[in-house]
Amino acid sequence: MIRVGLIGCGYIAHKHVQTLSRIRGFSLIAVCDIELEKMKETAALYQKERKSDCAISFYEKYQDLLMDRRIDVVIISVISSLHSTMTKEALKHGKHVIVEKPLALSMQEANEVIQLADDLKKEVFICHQLRHRPLMKKMKEILKEGLLGVPYMGTVSLRLHRSLDYYKSSNWKGTWESDGGMLVNQGIHLIDLLIWLLGDIQSVYGEIASWVTEKETEDIACGVISFKNKAKGFIEANTITKPKNQGYYLSVFAQKGSICIGGPGFNEIHHCYIEGFPHIGEELKKISDKSDDHYWMYRSFFDVISKKTPNALSAKEGKKALEAIFALYESSKRKQPVSVPVEYFSTIDMKDDKSILREESQEDEK
Repeated sequence: MIRVGLIGCGYIAHKHVQTLSRIRGFSLIAVCDIELEKMKETAALYQKERKSDCAISFYEKYQDLLMDRRIDVVIISVISSLHSTMTKEALKHGKHVIVEKPLALSMQEANEVIQLADDLKKEVFICHQLRHRPLMKKMKEILKEGLLGVPYMGTVSLRLHRSLDYYKSSNWKGTWESDGGMLVNQGIHLIDLLIWLLGDIQSVYGEIASWVTEKETEDIACGVISFKNKAKGFIEANTITKPKNQGYYLSVFAQKGSICIGGPGFNEIHHCYIEGFPHIGEELKKISDKSDDHYWMYRSFFDVISKKTPNALSAKEGKKALEAIFALYESSKRKQPVSVPVEYFSTIDMKDDKSILREESQEDEK
């Protein structure tokens, strides 16, 4: 049995404990949060889903949870600025780590986590669960088997609505230092998929802007990616879509065909054509509504720890999308393409980039 401790009992933690409750090889034995009621609520949810009154320890300080020698794996679901610090401390206490995206808010922190995990022979798992959707896995298989031929271009689009109330609900939201940026939070999953499907990046050119001046970070981002295999990638993202979310979109255009998916649930097949394989479009439609990606992600984590299978969502792998975003941010500041790898970058560096801000907010316009 792999014994788990959870740090951070907010909204996303509920998804983690619900998934944990379905996998008998995992057992939640401790939770940590600065609010006792949140710990009680999270523990009760796990016990309900597990149909068991199993004992769960409460810790107000995460350092005390890390010192619990019973714990094998720590889940970190707190604000972005604490991810790397808590991950490194957990590794030093001999724990494997499951950490919500992003891995870190600077290249230095990301590299430190990767190096420490290697040195201590511990696993770090980044929660890029969309890779485990049957639809995404099928697209990866199609590309890997060469059915689409040479990939020419990939595009991702994010069209969301984030209100002023969203940013006002927590004083860290919309800040470069603690939140990290719109792409780092809302866009990173799509960018991870684009890189996972098309390959390693050579350079990035990007521009960002902010029309909601009540926060620091961007709400519009556009980017052009040059891949090492000569393919091009395009990023178009915003959180000012009104009146509500339109959804997420991903397209791949290649030598022998193209596939476009999207929609509010990111599960609609908008287009599929592959030369010589007319049936694949119907195959994709049949699995488009199957998700349960968190479950399959956790099953993968369990296999890595218990069976020593390769870690497909390691810190090194999770760094790729983060590095692409950092390159886009740096490119926006420098007004020129930025090569990958990126040696130095922190989202705090963006605090002095006043060029993205509007002088007046447009939110009050009727």
